[in-house]
Amino acid sequence: MKKKVVVGMSGGVDSSVAAYLLKEQGYDVIGVTMQIWQEDKEFEEREGGCCSLSAVDDARRVADRIGIPFYVLNFRDSFKEKVIDYFVDEYIEGKTPNPCIACNKYLKFDELLMKARAIGAEYVATGHYATVTSEDGRYVLRRSEDDRKDQTYALYNLTQEQLSHTLMPCGEYTKDRIREIAKEIGLAVHNKKDSEEICFIPDNDHGSYIKLAKPGKVKQGNFVDKNGNILGKHKGIVYYTIGQRKGLGLALGRPVFVTDINPLRNEVVIGPEEDIFKTDLIAKDLNFITLDNLDKEIKVKAKIRYSAKASDATIRPLEDGRVVVSFKEKQRAITKGQSVVFYDEDLVVGGGIIEKII
Repeated sequence: MKKKVVVGMSGGVDSSVAAYLLKEQGYDVIGVTMQIWQEDKEFEEREGGCCSLSAVDDARRVADRIGIPFYVLNFRDSFKEKVIDYFVDEYIEGKTPNPCIACNKYLKFDELLMKARAIGAEYVATGHYATVTSEDGRYVLRRSEDDRKDQTYALYNLTQEQLSHTLMPCGEYTKDRIREIAKEIGLAVHNKKDSEEICFIPDNDHGSYIKLAKPGKVKQGNFVDKNGNILGKHKGIVYYTIGQRKGLGLALGRPVFVTDINPLRNEVVIGPEEDIFKTDLIAKDLNFITLDNLDKEIKVKAKIRYSAKASDATIRPLEDGRVVVSFKEKQRAITKGQSVVFYDEDLVVGGGIIEKII
């Protein structure tokens, strides 16, 4: 009997080809798009993102083309609570969250997987560029074949149980080859542009979105230097992130950068570029894939944002479940709210949320 798999289809080329590849491998494939758009006309009609009605139409056409059943499942409330509200609240607290990591953790590999298992599916599958394998009795997550498109940074929260029921067929291919396959089988999405913006933020303007969502929480405040001297007025801390240089509206006669954000005082700290280079941080909400828990200091490669290069670091466990991460070389703009992810060669060791820069 063929094993059943639910494929999360965003309407893009990667998840479309993932569904095709799994069908070719003999799986009983069901295509599903998660309905996550809110009561927002602009949200529904937005072009290109994985949240829009046009994406649903693209996914439905792909499912019809490759001959699999297709359904739209309502995840609207969960997405609002676990992704949008989290995103807004983190920014108000002076942090810079990663909504894709939250979506993967709480929706795609939790609620969607549970729904898939409830209808008798053995697996949930996505178009992520990563590979899941079983080695020495443990499931592991490895970087994809296409290093430029590798998405393991956003997948470090996967548990052993989730990994055992997850398929990511695109991880064995390059992006170029995935597009070629889509073209070969006649999928109109073969040349569809990748979505690089936050799917629920219009015009990539997160500050205005947060101000609209929580108007009383976004207030003007002071730009200050590290000694507390006032340098000017900012329009609200949610508009800024560590390392930012552009859009500050300050004319100080020298290049300056956001070096810290203080939500209690509603201040944005400004300084020279050297002030945003640090080596140490504390991370919380840890998940480890290659081990059950961290009980001793280990050496890894680590990266502090999706686009960063993994660098030599040491992880040291603290008694409260958090870890200290010490990089061998200074890292640019370590940012609270982002994730730090640990690697051993192409193997994902685990990761956590950056809580504090030391």
